[in-house]
Formats: sequence, C-alpha cells, structure tokens
Amino acid sequence: MTKIAIVYFSNFKGNTETLAKAVQRGAEAVPGTEVTLIHTDAVDEHWLTLHAADAIIFGSPTYIGSVAAKFKEFIEKLAGEVWLQRLWVNKIAGGFTVSAGRGGDKLACLQQLAIFAAQMGMIWVPMRITGGNYSTQGSEADLNRMAGYLGVMAQANIDEPPELAPPPSDIQTAELHGNHIAHVARQFAHGRKALAADYDTYADQAPGSASAPLSLPELLEQP
Repeated sequence: MTKIAIVYFSNFKGNTETLAKAVQRGAEAVPGTEVTLIHTDAVDEHWLTLHAADAIIFGSPTYIGSVAAKFKEFIEKLAGEVWLQRLWVNKIAGGFTVSAGRGGDKLACLQQLAIFAAQMGMIWVPMRITGGNYSTQGSEADLNRMAGYLGVMAQANIDEPPELAPPPSDIQTAELHGNHIAHVARQFAHGRKALAADYDTYADQAPGSASAPLSLPELLEQP
C-alpha cells in the first residue's frame, strides 16, 4: 500500500476540511492507496501514521496572508527530532489552501507550506495542470480557476455556507491534486525501495515513535 497522510487545520466554516476530504477522494482513487485525514488538533494521536507515510499533504486556510497559527504550532513540533534527525527525508509533500479573497495572498501560504516541507527534506509536488479561466473562452467552472501552480488555491465566499463554498471547480481541482500526489508517491515509493540511496535509512522502516517528537531542547539534553 502507498500510505498518504493529510494534515490540515480547519475552523470557521470548515472550508479547509472540505478541501482535505476532496484531496483524500482523489488520492484514494489510485489503486493501493491508503489515506489518513489528520486534523492538527488530533496530531498527537497519529505520529506513527505520519512517520510511516510515503507522502504527507499539508492544508491550511490563509489567515492574514499566512498559515493558521494552529497549523504552525504543528510544524513547530517537528523542529527537533523530525528536522534534526531527518526522519521525514524523501517523503513526498504537497499542499492546499483556501481564503475568501480571490487573491488573498494564498501564494504566501503555499510558499510557507513548501518551505516547511523543504526544512524536513521532503520533495514537493506542484499542480499538474495549467491554470484555468485564462481567456474569454474560460469560466469559473474551469479546473484550477485560481491558476495556482505550487498547490491548490481555493476561494470560498465569506457569506456562503460550506455546501456552496468552495465551488465545485475548486473541489474537483483538489481531487485532481490528491490523485496526482498519490500517483507520484506510489511511483517514488517503489523506486525508493528498488534504488535506495545509502543515506536514505528510512526507506523500509517507519522511524520515530508514537509519542510527540522530541523538541530541540529535549534532544540536546540526551546523553
């Protein structure tokens, strides 16, 4: 099985969770793929799942031009054992975000997610299709209507309920991105095992423990 974890923060109206479930559906459409949805509030229950994943997909709403504080709190839990000991090196990564504004500085949020992945030694997967709605022949129904390339950029009107926002085109874009990442993760996982690098010590085992990763101060106190 190819194992994928989707770690996301969602609050307010649940728009990010809607996207997370769409990414999950797209990934699960790839044969032999197992997907686990993990809200950041429950991350301490899923460390073994994260350590064992072939791919981890990050999701956060764009709040004031940045990732949500609760999502950053999750990332900072990695800034010790996972980061320093390279426990997640060569895992596939990708991301998605949503804001009420059409622009909303969503790119800044995706850039932060990609940097978080790079800090952990992960390999980022971009959107596989071009942007939609580029001309008079396009429409709001086009996939990737926000023309995001680093990841999924969705938009949800602030005065619409979750069943209407984000719109179907953004949901389908998220499904497509989840499907693409699952394909890449499957290909990479097979190749990683067949042609393992001498530094890639975790190709066939899940490092880490079920408890929260040790922080940097805790690591420095170790004998």
